[in-house]
Amino acid sequence: MPLGQRPFECDLAGQEPAPGERAPGSNQASPLLLSSAGRSVHSERPFHFRFGDGVLEVEGEDLRVQSTGDSLRAAFRGVIGGPIRPSGSIPHRALFTGPQYNSWIEQPYLPTQSGVLDYVRRLLEAGMPPGVVMIDDMWSGDYGNWTFDPSRFPDPAAMARTLHDWGCHLMLWVVPYISPDSPAFRDLEREGLLLRAADGQPAIRRWWNGFSAILDLSDPAAVAWFHDRADALIDLGVDGFKFDGADVGDFRSDDLTGGLLPVDMCREWSRAALRYPLNELRASWDMGGQALAQRVQDKPPAWGDAGIESLIPQMILQSLLGYSYCCPDMVGGGEITAMRGQEGIDQEFFVRYAQVAALSPMIQFSVSPARVLDAEHLRAVMLALELRERHVGRLLELAEQAARSGEPILRPMAYHQAGMEEITDQFMLGEDLVVAPVVERGARSRTVSLPAGEWRDHHGHRHQGPVSVEVDAPLEVLPVFERV
Repeated sequence: MPLGQRPFECDLAGQEPAPGERAPGSNQASPLLLSSAGRSVHSERPFHFRFGDGVLEVEGEDLRVQSTGDSLRAAFRGVIGGPIRPSGSIPHRALFTGPQYNSWIEQPYLPTQSGVLDYVRRLLEAGMPPGVVMIDDMWSGDYGNWTFDPSRFPDPAAMARTLHDWGCHLMLWVVPYISPDSPAFRDLEREGLLLRAADGQPAIRRWWNGFSAILDLSDPAAVAWFHDRADALIDLGVDGFKFDGADVGDFRSDDLTGGLLPVDMCREWSRAALRYPLNELRASWDMGGQALAQRVQDKPPAWGDAGIESLIPQMILQSLLGYSYCCPDMVGGGEITAMRGQEGIDQEFFVRYAQVAALSPMIQFSVSPARVLDAEHLRAVMLALELRERHVGRLLELAEQAARSGEPILRPMAYHQAGMEEITDQFMLGEDLVVAPVVERGARSRTVSLPAGEWRDHHGHRHQGPVSVEVDAPLEVLPVFERV
């Protein structure tokens, strides 16, 4: 759970990806398994596991099996303070209170100062609320040259001031990769701050944008080098950073890292992000409980379990590993190849995707709703944002509780009701709100399962749980049930 009854197998240590494939470990992971019977398996090292036909097999070092009750919640609470370590703080509140707007789909690879400002201006003019603006890939000249490309960003300080005047915060995309044959590469090689392969030479690895060297994240001096450049951007008016990359598959077990494994190198990039409260990551290792915003990896604009139906199960997985501050992918999909291949936006899909994200801990847009939606569908998205605004106090309160107690914001139904382990197309916010988005094309109603207690739906009707009810869900409605 939430992977269903199909056999499943995973090696958390990762491995080198096959040509053309995405590296294993390209999202959040931790060496932790939980059971709805109150049991857990965990370790400080990655392990290999498989399950099928009612049998779980785990192979690894220093495995610990414990039983702390007879429920999923008891199993989760039993690992708080161990594998899940609440930090006492949350990521920047702006990541929860307003939408996040990412330039990725609107301006892939070549964002410009005028383009970013025009993108945000049009969003605000359409009635979208101010939020966090993320400038994605290639705002700088080379990877590792973390200064604005002056040909495309002639006055970044003025851009930051304008965004602040509009009520927005500014984040920049960064990666630990260094363009070969660049000044940064030559400087870092001379200073010994690049990751070295087993032969002692700087490792040149393939990632989704080509071939690059990698900052040696095992060396505090290399991390300090990055922080110096990021801090200079903060002084310029930037508010935080989207930390991409550092996937487990980018590293090798024989790299010269002083004994750190590939998963440890992934974790070091997450630790570097903790310096900035306004952060986002797409890959993490064993960082449950920390004040890091964690996004689901890029999704295609697709109905079904490869696209929209995967969002809630993956956020459930994030939450049960202690990554409470989770965010579904960009509304409408963020997988650039699939997005470019679209002949037109499926407006119904866009609305239903926005509804999944509306009461998730965080919501992020990239495709501009104002550009691709007609009046009816834009109104439906705005209603979803209005619903989020009504519950944003609840989201912030749950975020603060997660920082103290470790318990997640977004919870599977089985967290509060035994027997609901198979239900992964709805979720709970805390223990008092059931959120049941529509994720099936053309559906205008759905079945919602409610835990024990009395619940009030969006019409004001009351239902005594545990019970399953059929509810109307026209395009503009996100079914929500509040505990009475």
